[in-house]
Amino acid sequence: MINILPIFLIIPFLGLLGSLLVHRRNEALHSRVAFGTAGIQNITSITFTLYWGFSGGEVLNIKEFVIYSAPEYEFFVDFYFDRVTAVFLVVGSVLTFLITLYSRYYLHREEGYKRFFNTILFFYLGYNIIILSGNFETLFIGWEVLGLSSFLLIAFYRDRYLPVRNAYKVFSVYRLSDIAMILAMWMSHHLWHHNVTFLELNNYDLVDAEVHSHYGMSLFISIMILISASVKSAQFPFSSWLPRAMEGPTPSSAIFYSSLSVHIGIFFLLRTFPFWEHLDVFRWVVGIAGFGTSIIATFIGNVQSTVKSQIAYSSIAQIGLIFIEVALGLEVVALIHFSGNAFLRTYQLLVSPSTVTYLIREQFYTSLPKETKRTGFLRKLFNSIYVFSVKEWNLDTYQFRFLWNPFKKLGKTCNFLNSKSTGFILGPAFLFACFVLIEGSMTEDTLHLFSNVLAMIAVLHSLRSFIERKSPIYSFSLVAFSHLWIALAVSFNEHFSYSHTLIYLSGVAVSLVVGLAVLIKLRKSESHVDLNGFYGHVYEHKSLAFIFLLSCLGLAGFPVTPTFLGEDLIFSHIHEDQIWLTLLVALSAIFSGLSTIRIYIRLFLGPHTKSYHPVAHRSS
Repeated sequence: MINILPIFLIIPFLGLLGSLLVHRRNEALHSRVAFGTAGIQNITSITFTLYWGFSGGEVLNIKEFVIYSAPEYEFFVDFYFDRVTAVFLVVGSVLTFLITLYSRYYLHREEGYKRFFNTILFFYLGYNIIILSGNFETLFIGWEVLGLSSFLLIAFYRDRYLPVRNAYKVFSVYRLSDIAMILAMWMSHHLWHHNVTFLELNNYDLVDAEVHSHYGMSLFISIMILISASVKSAQFPFSSWLPRAMEGPTPSSAIFYSSLSVHIGIFFLLRTFPFWEHLDVFRWVVGIAGFGTSIIATFIGNVQSTVKSQIAYSSIAQIGLIFIEVALGLEVVALIHFSGNAFLRTYQLLVSPSTVTYLIREQFYTSLPKETKRTGFLRKLFNSIYVFSVKEWNLDTYQFRFLWNPFKKLGKTCNFLNSKSTGFILGPAFLFACFVLIEGSMTEDTLHLFSNVLAMIAVLHSLRSFIERKSPIYSFSLVAFSHLWIALAVSFNEHFSYSHTLIYLSGVAVSLVVGLAVLIKLRKSESHVDLNGFYGHVYEHKSLAFIFLLSCLGLAGFPVTPTFLGEDLIFSHIHEDQIWLTLLVALSAIFSGLSTIRIYIRLFLGPHTKSYHPVAHRSS
């Protein structure tokens, strides 16, 4: 029975390959491949789950293969199956099948018909990797795939300004979730001294002893888990991204942001519950976070003027309640609640076009304004709540003002990092640092100080790339330079095999060369190649856009190059008490990812700069 688990990944993977090979104009074959894949997966998952349940429902765990092994470090793929996996597997397969069947007709003659089904199957592959994962590393692979497919579906109407802009907003918030996950993995390595599996976390006595003997480390891991889950499930204060994610087609909104993707945070909490259930204070934090989100999302949802926003905030409110159920240890109740909410929100979104048409007609003939009976303090209180809710409690404004704006201001102070200073000052400084490292005559404290200074230089490179408005080539190169400084900084921090650095930088080097080649070719054929606007060059350069996207993902550390493994290796060489160095490396990773995707968006997405064909208005 245990050998069947990889089948649930092979089926969507083969479906994705088949969809990629089909010609883009063959809509019938595309749709058949998609719902055929989902249908086979649906039948297989239901049959397997019933057989597993009647056989006793024993927990299944399989260590599939080792990707990389070194002294005190091992990166391996592990699969795990229990009742949490069973529920998410069945619900996901049923809903994906229904969505693919619905989309076959809903997206008929849509320009991106093939792209939509490719992305749906790509998402479904990532979803299955997550729910079947048996350790943090395997889960993180699916986590990244899910985030990328979300970005691609939000920007499905890539010739319009608002979908592209909102896709970048969602990606920027998702980046926080990714880094929080990496930090949880980093501290987990130091707590367990190996890559712990979820099966090991079910050993109550072992986990209880480890948590109470290393309370600070355990609390840090739990907080990172909560941040990662809260971002993915749009909990306060990260709730505002979910309505923006509804810019994609209705079927993608139904499967992503009302049923499956938005509940992945719930899955992460349930999967790691055996670890943080020992921390009573943290369980209170999870419950309070869910309760506060439910209250705020309910108020906001009641005053939204669009049906998608209403459904989004209703889903957020229900997920907040599921957070409370998970914190209380009510696993079965949380799973039932998840299933009901997923099916209900999917149904609501799929019928929303018809519902809106009906309500508009009813409103035209029968709508009357409600009489206000409240007076005095109560009326003022409700009016204040109403205004706050209409403004969505200014979550977007506060997020920009206190999260991104300070870093943008810091980046603007780095204007001295131009091509001349980088080449004539920081270049020799980098070579000098390499010489000092090879010589190895410095004390341990001095080495740690150097490590922090070099990591700060890497952050400055990332921030400078993040605010660059003129040259995409220079901005892209700065991200690669930041990776070089990070590798050097961690090399100063701890002596380890140079192969780890080579693994980390190999993907960076390949991505840099490919990305620069694309940018140079684009600059030769187009007059508008800067970062001052959205130029939509994908309209004429689809192949270049795809290749450049892959290079951006490689440079950002997504699982398309060895840099993905290298990031985990690099973090494993930072000690658990080096919070400052960890923060700098994490900041560099965040802004490196944001900078590369920003370059891709501004050059290739948005309304096409040429007007020889119909171009969408900026407000569309």
